[in-house]
Amino acid sequence: MPVAVLMPALSPTMTEGKLAKWVKKEGDTVESGDVIAEIETDKATMEVEAVDEGILGKIVVPEGTESVAVNAPIAILLSEGEDASALDGFSVDAPAADASAADREAAEPAPALDAKKEVADKQEAAAVSPPPAPEDTGKRVFASPLARRLARDAGLDLATIKGSGPRGRIVKADVEKAKAAPKPSPAAKEPAAAPAPAAAQPDLGAPTVPVANSTMRKVIAKRLAQSKREIPHYYLTIDCHIDALMELRRELNARAEAEGAYKLSVNDFVVKAVALALRAYPEANSTWTDEAILLYQTVDVCVAVAAPAGLITPVIRNADQKGLATISNEVKHLAGKARDGKLTPEEYQGGGFTVSNLGMYGIREFSAIINPPQSCLLAVGAAEQRPMVKDGALAVGTMMICTLSADHRSVDGAKGAEFLQILKKRIEDPLTMLL
Repeated sequence: MPVAVLMPALSPTMTEGKLAKWVKKEGDTVESGDVIAEIETDKATMEVEAVDEGILGKIVVPEGTESVAVNAPIAILLSEGEDASALDGFSVDAPAADASAADREAAEPAPALDAKKEVADKQEAAAVSPPPAPEDTGKRVFASPLARRLARDAGLDLATIKGSGPRGRIVKADVEKAKAAPKPSPAAKEPAAAPAPAAAQPDLGAPTVPVANSTMRKVIAKRLAQSKREIPHYYLTIDCHIDALMELRRELNARAEAEGAYKLSVNDFVVKAVALALRAYPEANSTWTDEAILLYQTVDVCVAVAAPAGLITPVIRNADQKGLATISNEVKHLAGKARDGKLTPEEYQGGGFTVSNLGMYGIREFSAIINPPQSCLLAVGAAEQRPMVKDGALAVGTMMICTLSADHRSVDGAKGAEFLQILKKRIEDPLTMLL
């Protein structure tokens, strides 16, 4: 029988996605493992591989459709030997596995109330008032065969019955409950409430052009608003004298110029310094929970990358154990994939600390919002020559401002200051990163 292809959950935070593109078209043969579509998630655009094999009989959700819920049917596969006639009467409201459940239900002499049904009953009983009966819009009502027969025999309109099965499917127990419910008299019916007015758009005083928010942009907005609202941020700033770092960077890049094996940036040194500081001071590599402060056992550093759809933070795993060249190449590779929307979940999920660098834009200093559930984020400004006092005399040195954003619940002020002391020593004495 036909098999429903469902919208997959491609990341832990994904509740809906955009069907960006269909790679296969109706009538194409599909093998297990074939890429059939591209889905835009809250993090990236990812390829969806087929689990079953067959023929793509029908595309339920056209490409370009936004806000497709996880586990919603997006297509129907025909099994071997089936043709388009097999689609007649096939419900795409629920996966094909539900059909066997409906058959089992029809054979049972009495309804069996499982945990889901009990929860649904409690929720319905707790409601202040029953919802008004829906108008007849011609929309199909999904119900099991047994429920349809019982409703017809009792003279009940299925459109007025609330389903408790998968995705609102009406089952036998729902019909039995509707039969036992008292019938309100016509005089007791209240007029339907007027729909709530739409939220008024702000008067901007000038013409505007709407730019639709991507799924990724919506999730970024939600998570950062939650972070700023719920996490007690505080900020600590240090000046780092990086003349020694800049000189070491020039020497190492000159040695690699002939081979082209790597090209180190200032940010690569910062990521390495952060990783070594976290290994020496693990309290900053943590997450707050109400029960305990969770200390990460690996040093995984996220690097903020500005992608067309929004900010994303690919992860450098075990950064404390990797050399500068390896970190540099990984950052470039992951940043390229991030900008193309091709990161896999393993490449952006997790991480215990984030580095955000705006120095390449000439930003001297800034404070950033913590990337939850992490406790800390380091905001890195531009390297610039400034007057400074060295050995009691006025001199010119290359300085870089770093600002730590920290969660005061898990990393209080003293801990944040101690972490920055360790980090400053690493940055200002970069030869220690090579040991």
